[in-house]
Amino acid sequence: MSTAPERRTLLERRTVFAAVGVAGVAAAVTACGGSKSSEDSGTPGDAGRVEESGSDSRNGQGAGGEVLAAASEIPEGGGVVFAEQKVVVTQPQPGEFKAFSSTCTHQGCAVKDVSDGTITCPCHNSTFDAATGSPTGGPATQPLPERRITVDGDSIRLA
Repeated sequence: MSTAPERRTLLERRTVFAAVGVAGVAAAVTACGGSKSSEDSGTPGDAGRVEESGSDSRNGQGAGGEVLAAASEIPEGGGVVFAEQKVVVTQPQPGEFKAFSSTCTHQGCAVKDVSDGTITCPCHNSTFDAATGSPTGGPATQPLPERRITVDGDSIRLA
């Protein structure tokens, strides 16, 4: 008669572990699905495009969105990573500004450095072209997704 309580305990443990496993899978599926991020919004051909804007800039906001920096703060041939906004803004040529996601396409680390026309991820040393976001050195094989920005006078804004 001692085997029945033992069996019930094992069955109860299995039930608990199975339920926890199912809940974990459900949470992962929910986290991976869901709504589009700001990086996914807009039409595919518009991403990364810089627009000239004459918008009202009350409180650092305007038709172009949140002010990231003054154009003069983005070095020529380099760029600046805005960690909070998860965006990197580059100036590949004088007066030409580009923006990309700052999340490396290899394993999701944040890129940290932009110099000499190259965006570098410190985790595994993937490198990306600062003008196009295309990978120039592995292990990353996919480009950084472009982000839309606007230039309003000397202000660079997220679009």
